[in-house]
Amino acid sequence: METTPLPPLACWGTPDTVFGLLEGAWDLDRLIEGKATMLGTARFTRLDGGSLKYREEGRIHLPDGQSFDGHREYVFEGIADGFSVYFAETPLRLFHEIAIVREGDELVGSAGHLCVADQYDSVYRFRADGSFVIEHLVKGPRKDYLSRTVFKRRGS
Repeated sequence: METTPLPPLACWGTPDTVFGLLEGAWDLDRLIEGKATMLGTARFTRLDGGSLKYREEGRIHLPDGQSFDGHREYVFEGIADGFSVYFAETPLRLFHEIAIVREGDELVGSAGHLCVADQYDSVYRFRADGSFVIEHLVKGPRKDYLSRTVFKRRGS
């Protein structure tokens, strides 16, 4: 039986086009359940060789009312049907590889990463409205939380 391929999502295209569409500025809204919230911006900037430098900056708010500025950096590299995410260290160290597949009206990829004894299970969801969501479920002896970040293109 021959199957007909699914049409691409209007905003993201297909799994192999997502990486290239990340470039640019995004607003981010993060909830770390029971621990903190963060509002800020993220920027994917093209580097020599075609990878993308990711930098986020924002204001972190704790449940006790304290707040402070925070930032984080990664390097993303395109792979077939997805991307690899590296910690922005010298030399680069792999965080995880995300292979993207179609799930209903979203493009979705997931991966795991063991950091010492804490397990990070991550899901990336590229939604039909052009936004995307990254969730990290972290479980282990030192950490136990769910972080959910919604990204929307700046100015949209």
